[in-house]
This record gives sequence, structure tokens and C-alpha cells, in this order.
Amino acid sequence: MQEYILVVDDEPEICMFLKEVLERVGYQVETAHCGDEAIARVKTGPQPDLIVLDVMMPRMDGFEVCEQLRRMVNCPILFLSARDQEVDRVRGLIVGGDDYLVKPFSVKELRARVHAHLRRETRARADDGPRLMHIGALSIDVQGGAVAVRGEPIPFTQREFAILMFLVSHQGQVLSREQIYDAVWGMDAQGDVATVTEHIKKIRAKLAVFDTERSYISTVWGVGYKWERENGGFVTRSESR
Repeated sequence: MQEYILVVDDEPEICMFLKEVLERVGYQVETAHCGDEAIARVKTGPQPDLIVLDVMMPRMDGFEVCEQLRRMVNCPILFLSARDQEVDRVRGLIVGGDDYLVKPFSVKELRARVHAHLRRETRARADDGPRLMHIGALSIDVQGGAVAVRGEPIPFTQREFAILMFLVSHQGQVLSREQIYDAVWGMDAQGDVATVTEHIKKIRAKLAVFDTERSYISTVWGVGYKWERENGGFVTRSESR
């Protein structure tokens, strides 16, 4: 099955260029020329496997669009932007983006990054490990990327979910921000590890809304974070959707 990519850019020429570049290597590509159009396409059409999203658009910039799209999709979001400041790259990751490519960019690099993200998604879907993990009131759908407390779903971005799973898979082990960043963003990612702290804050806040009785993640000052063993081990089981 062809993988479906949604390209969002307010410049029609860039949209058509990216469409041709990606279709040439076998992807199905649709385009949107503003944030509202992109959101409408995701709401009413098939879910994209990956979104290429421009940052500098009128009315609603790419960061705002990303925040809204993250409520509807869990696919990789790759930002394209002429803005190459570190603060912009970090903001892109914080709002739910998975990658940030600065214009002008190499077509080969764009294709390579798109392919790498889609390959990672394919591997994740093919993982035949346990589908559900349970600990007390908390349950995690490993393959579906969903988290719930007492049956109430909690919206997690892809990065937040990846951080959660990395901490859970190393119960009781203190992990530095650098280790978490390398594991979730990749060794070659160019960004600020401070974004890990922001993501941890958001994860804690989301869990605390539904479960005020338990502290899942501890801060080890000057070192990093850990998932407390006192929370108990996870009970895992496979279930069909």
C-alpha cells in the first residue's frame, strides 16, 4: 500500500515541487495551502502517514497548525522552514513535531528523512510485543500509542509517548536528559536537551489530572529522571483491537 503524505505550504510552487519529488519515489501525496485546509483534510479524509509542514504561513503558522493536528493524528510531522534559529527548532519539537529541516534543503536529505520516519513507523507497527501494559489505574496501548488512567484516555503526542515508554522500559534506572533525548530524537538530532524537561513536565501534568495519588516519574536532581520501581511492575497482555 502506498504511504500517504500531506504537504502543507502556502506557496503553490513549493507544494507542487514537493509533490513531484515525493511521488517520484512512490508516495501518494496531497497538498494543502494553509493551516485551515490541512486541518480540514485530516478531519474529513484518510489519516496521513506523514505530514510535511511549513512554518511561515499567514493567519496560522506551522507551530499552531501542528498543535491542532496533534489532537487528531499520531503520525510523524516534519517541519520545513527558512527560520534556522535554535529557539524555532526547539519550539517545533515542543509543539509535537518530529523533525525540522531548514530551507533551502537538499532533495536527497528530504527524501532520506521522510523515508527514515516512515520506516520507523513501519517497524513500530510490526512490533509483536505486548499490546497492553497495565499498572494500577494506568494502561498503555504500546502499538496504538495510547495512554489511559482508569479508562479515561489521555492525549499524548508522539514524543511524549516515546519518552514515557523509554522511562517505563528502564524502571528504577536514572536516565539523564541526554540519554532520553538521544533515544527519542535520535543521536544525530540537532536540538536542545532542555526540551526533554518541557516534555516531562507535560507528561506529569497529564497523568496528574487523572491520578493525584501516584507520582510516576521522579527527578534525580543534577542527574535526570526515573520511573519509580515502587509503582510496581507492569502486567502485560496482548489484545486485539
